[in-house]
Amino acid sequence: MSNKKSELHLTFSTPIWLSTIPKYKDVNDKMFKYIKALQSKNLDGIKKSNLLGWHSPYFNLENDEPQFFINSISTSLNKVFEDMSWNIKKQKIKITSMWAIINKKNASNERHIHSNNYISAAYYVKAPQKCGYINFYDPRSVTSFRYPKVLKANKLNSTMFSVQPKEGLLVLFPSYLYHSVEISKTDKERIVISFNINLI
Repeated sequence: MSNKKSELHLTFSTPIWLSTIPKYKDVNDKMFKYIKALQSKNLDGIKKSNLLGWHSPYFNLENDEPQFFINSISTSLNKVFEDMSWNIKKQKIKITSMWAIINKKNASNERHIHSNNYISAAYYVKAPQKCGYINFYDPRSVTSFRYPKVLKANKLNSTMFSVQPKEGLLVLFPSYLYHSVEISKTDKERIVISFNINLI
């Protein structure tokens, strides 16, 4: 009889990267002014997953502020490509869209994905207490229909992963991953920059 112990293989894992951007206060000050300028020109914004919140028009990626922001987060982006072992020498990295969302009290974002992209992101410019966690959902459809009772939640049995927003925090995740934002319970603004990345 073999004495070999059993092995646990965590196959088909779903990555979510969390990182705090260096000198994020400088980044946030510059991007806050840029986002507020956009809001002053378009008070209604556009409608996507936002419920009561303001969704900006898509950023002009040629503008100085988005370019500054992209350069500020480049180390974190490169870590994603490195971890995924994607060949970026034979594929072009393209940010397909970038925008901001401002949620005030009672605002939220419904469950959704960012189709036709590989990586999506949320970066927090303003993140007061009780402004609403971002929740990610198990992408395996079978877990939505049937799962057993558990003694204690852990990484193997959980069907949702929540991240508390913090200023300067960058969250990167596969674009196919369903996510939502909880209802804000503060009068202060929750301001997030989101974007999508494709490889072509």
